[in-house]
Amino acid sequence: MSKFYITTAIPYVNARPHIGFALEIVQADVLARYQRELGQDVFFLTGTDENSLKNAQAAEKEGIGVKELCDRNAAIFYGLKEALNLSFDQFIRTTEERHFSGAQKLWQACKKEDIYKKKYKGFYCVGCESFYIEKDLVDGQCPEHRTKPEIVEEENYFFRLANYQDKLLKIIESDEYKIAPETRKNEIISFVKMGLEDFSISRSRERAHGWGVPVPGDDSQIMYVWFDALANYLTALDYSGDQKLLKKYWPADVHVIGKGVIRFHAVYWPAMLLSAGLELPKELFVHGYINVGGEKMSKSLGNVIDPFALVQKYGTDAVRYYLLKQIHPFEDSDFTIEKFEETYNADLANGLGNLAARTANLIEKNFDGRIKNKELTRLPARQGIKNKELNKINQLVKEYRFDEALKEIQGLITSADQLIDKEKPWALVKSDLKKAEKVLTGVADQILVIAELLKPFLPGTAEKIIKQFTADKIVKGEPLFPRI
Repeated sequence: MSKFYITTAIPYVNARPHIGFALEIVQADVLARYQRELGQDVFFLTGTDENSLKNAQAAEKEGIGVKELCDRNAAIFYGLKEALNLSFDQFIRTTEERHFSGAQKLWQACKKEDIYKKKYKGFYCVGCESFYIEKDLVDGQCPEHRTKPEIVEEENYFFRLANYQDKLLKIIESDEYKIAPETRKNEIISFVKMGLEDFSISRSRERAHGWGVPVPGDDSQIMYVWFDALANYLTALDYSGDQKLLKKYWPADVHVIGKGVIRFHAVYWPAMLLSAGLELPKELFVHGYINVGGEKMSKSLGNVIDPFALVQKYGTDAVRYYLLKQIHPFEDSDFTIEKFEETYNADLANGLGNLAARTANLIEKNFDGRIKNKELTRLPARQGIKNKELNKINQLVKEYRFDEALKEIQGLITSADQLIDKEKPWALVKSDLKKAEKVLTGVADQILVIAELLKPFLPGTAEKIIKQFTADKIVKGEPLFPRI
């Protein structure tokens, strides 16, 4: 059995989770579940980034301690596990002692000549927790948050990123560190070719509000949040401890991230690892953003979509389905409740749900719920499936094209429905009972194949279908997706 180590980016806890992070963690969950289906030893990591200035400022605004804010909001992020039926193996918080010691160890593991101290003046965006040079600003504003950065002048530690320009270009161009999709890879290649500049990796204790990981050997400085945050992929594997997990699972097979943090993961992170003498991750999968009604999600606009509220109203798998089917895996996509409900009714209530209900009803009504159905026990291991459509679905998942994989599965649902409409088993039972049973057995078998394929995408629904159609007596039961 080979290993598969997958991570999400770790979000700030200055606010509750929104639908954009739900997208990322559901995408990662599909990949983790898919690899488990292949028999891989999977380690799936997520967590929270708690050492940022953003969090300290949010706590001050609320009039509470930073730790209190982090504890409260980290618990809400952890709550996504149940709400979205996630299968992550570990949840790392960057305020944990193992993370502090691990981040400091990574700092000390970097080549001594790669870290130096100097006075610096630059444009700083608190939203990004990042310095910008003037040419990177758009009309004097942060390109990501469209806010005016503050001018910061202080003495910090710097990392010699420029030393790694040629090496980074080589590993990215050759796919030694693969970036998907290709458009994002090209974007990073272009960025590196423009020339890399050394970046600040610490903040004064005063400006960091005394919050974060202290720089080893210099208590007047706090580690730059991105230096410490990226280390989570190692610290969760006991990098500063016995390293048993590290030896078993590192390097990461895929980091799943949003496009807004690509430079940190595609440029800073591999450079830090090279400096520390550690193996590089294998792949970076970069997704786009979810816009709401054509606009970027923003607390000030009041258009932030709460995944918990969606799940409460529509159910876990309905939310998972929409994020995977209707949100493009690589590009920005728009979210509206109208589109959500339209997709829910068309694909889930009238599609998968109706197919399962009508088939089970026909079997229950005409055969007392009993047909000779053995498909599940005959299903070959996923990697051994030779069927053209199933091979195509496997390939699409490997390429992160979740929307297209679900379209293929939707095609199997449609063909099963068409078979029922064509053969009319409700009429056949009156003239040819044996043929009617054969038709319904075939459809039930197809439904079980569909359920197997849906396991990584809609795990709860897949489990219900398998239980329903492998029972000694098949009954219609409650609808999987009640129509809205």
